[in-house]
Amino acid sequence: MEEELVTPDSSSERRYFPESLDSSDGEEDGALACEDLELNPFDGLPYSSRYYKLLKEREALPIWTEKYSFMENLLQSQIVIVSGDAKCGKSSQVPQWCAEYCLSVHYQHGGVVCTQAHKQTAVQLALRVADEMDVNIGHEVGYTIPFENCCTSETILRYCTDEMLQREMMSNPFLGSHGVIILDDIQERSIATDVLLGLLKGVLLARPELKLVINSSPLLLHKLSSYYGDMPLVEVKNKHRVEAVYLGGAQRESLESVLRLVFEIHRSGEKGDVVVFLACEQDIEKAYEIVCREGSDANPDFGELVVVPLYPREKCALFKPNDEMEKRCQVYQRRVVLTTSSGESLIWSNSVRFVIDVGVERRKVYNPRIRASSLVRQPISQSQAEARKQILGSSSSGKLFCLYSEEFASKDMQPLKPAEMQEANLTSMVLFMKRVDIAGLGHCDFMNRPAPESLMQALEDLDYLAALDNDGNLSEFGIIMSEFPLDPQLSKSILASCEFDCVDEMLTIAAMVTAPNCFSHLPHGTEEAALTCWKTFLHPEGDHFTLINIYKAYQDTALNSASELCVEKWCHDYFLNWAALRMAEVIRAELLEIIKRIELPYAEPAFGSRENTLNIKKALLSGYFMQIARDVDGSGNYLMLTHRQVAQLHPLSTYSISKKTPEWVLFHKFSISENNYIRITSETSPELFMQLAPQYYFSNLPPSESKDILQQVAGHLSPVSTVTREQTMGEKCPEAAEQRCALQ
Repeated sequence: MEEELVTPDSSSERRYFPESLDSSDGEEDGALACEDLELNPFDGLPYSSRYYKLLKEREALPIWTEKYSFMENLLQSQIVIVSGDAKCGKSSQVPQWCAEYCLSVHYQHGGVVCTQAHKQTAVQLALRVADEMDVNIGHEVGYTIPFENCCTSETILRYCTDEMLQREMMSNPFLGSHGVIILDDIQERSIATDVLLGLLKGVLLARPELKLVINSSPLLLHKLSSYYGDMPLVEVKNKHRVEAVYLGGAQRESLESVLRLVFEIHRSGEKGDVVVFLACEQDIEKAYEIVCREGSDANPDFGELVVVPLYPREKCALFKPNDEMEKRCQVYQRRVVLTTSSGESLIWSNSVRFVIDVGVERRKVYNPRIRASSLVRQPISQSQAEARKQILGSSSSGKLFCLYSEEFASKDMQPLKPAEMQEANLTSMVLFMKRVDIAGLGHCDFMNRPAPESLMQALEDLDYLAALDNDGNLSEFGIIMSEFPLDPQLSKSILASCEFDCVDEMLTIAAMVTAPNCFSHLPHGTEEAALTCWKTFLHPEGDHFTLINIYKAYQDTALNSASELCVEKWCHDYFLNWAALRMAEVIRAELLEIIKRIELPYAEPAFGSRENTLNIKKALLSGYFMQIARDVDGSGNYLMLTHRQVAQLHPLSTYSISKKTPEWVLFHKFSISENNYIRITSETSPELFMQLAPQYYFSNLPPSESKDILQQVAGHLSPVSTVTREQTMGEKCPEAAEQRCALQ
């Protein structure tokens, strides 16, 4: 049996299960180890011919030779670590083997769940694995990603994002419906992955029957072994070597060098697609423009250049083989994929023959002192560089062009990607930890402990948002806030909208700011036409209201259109992102479900009335009072209330287009970068701020001219007006009002 598992004979059309996994007594229903099994044990139907075709492809994967070793370790140990490079097959094969294990024990402990760092890869892996297992997607194999669930109660193997499994722990802390949990690609080091790694230590102690499989890159093995102890390890060796061409001399990551290399590859006549890893999204936009422009003038004898921009942060589609397009085209087409860090997992095409890597990235690093992120340019890690190399897979003719020297790679690149836990805003994570603390899982042994300053800032912010009680536990507000899969500030604004009778409008705003940017990336020369279209949606009160206008126009078009194609055409004509608006629709529907489930009051929409406009601003300010800026010189230089950073309105802001500069604005996003822009802004007033911001937050603001103005406003406000809101909240939720007053 061991010999057959290592070198399976696909021509015999057999299914293999180690005898040790058969928990039956030899009866008919336990005949999983039969040699001539022709029915698919997962759905009871005969295998299709495609199953056997895909089985041959699976057997060619580097990980396949380790199947028997993995199954034996899974049977005998509670934790198994699988180490292998990208493209070795661990993300698709290990979950299937775990499903076979769960089947062999008759699912008595539950099914299999496999986490991914990116939602696109979760969806694509589920589709691929359902195909390989010869079952229907959404039945035996499914996926759950933010705001989309493609599973049933009968799903055996589920792919999901790490944050979705984390959210599942709020209602099911010990994950009782799962028999095997697989944490995949943990070298991505997202906050959710690190939280799961820590919390599962406690869950495994409480559930000895639960199995945990950790898929990791080889570079993280040492850290994992010291974190989890001496665990069984299954190592997968990749036999294929990729030719890497390093830059001699000083590093040149300039866009000009990158594009020159792209055109040199194209003119060489060698076939194959090109993937370019750039430092940031702005570089993608610039490169896209130049390659489109110059590619159209290139010699047609070399074929056509098709530019594909991939924006990982915008949750874009994967880059996959496009056989249909190639069959229809008479002219050879070379695709040039432009992406940034985290784009490695989005490349699924075997047609890639060239990878160009600039070796640096622009990372967002959060500063808790000023409550803002900075975009820092720094070298990528050695693990990221290796993942980019693996994109070439088994292609013996593939080439990797590193626009940096070998010395730079060994001295300036850290072995591993920095943990997001140490660089991000931790407010959402702390809110989650407070929630699971109710089930006794509050203690978490993190692989990399977060900075104490970041934790203190997160606790302070939750305190300001009235999410904590006097003892530092979740208040009633905090428990309700944690129900929403949103930033705590946005959750608080939705709760406040229940009080101010503008829930319908606030849900639209929440959906639009959570979904990807609804404005399309503009091809060169279309800027004026796009601005003319966008002006039809502008609202004088600010960007939050403009987003409501765009969403309402989209919905009206969808209601009056015969098909989705008409809606897509309308979006294209108005330079709007159809996929983003469709996602906003899905997000809004889920938020509305949550509102109904927890029985929060829901008023009829009244968008457009003066009272409604004021109420929307009050709801926004209830959550975003920490994100206020003032125009200090009348020319659009906005100074943050919480720190000394100065920023300008984004060029696509309602106010920039209408040439209006309000004195006080509430903003949704701000990052310290070359262009310090505040994004998604709406006008507010000092009077509203003093009514709605907690007094203890105001007293902690650093001294400034803006604070002096607010102090003067407070002196002129009626004493009644500053407590009216607390009294109203007390009428609707006496306990919550009591907690909030105690905090103040």
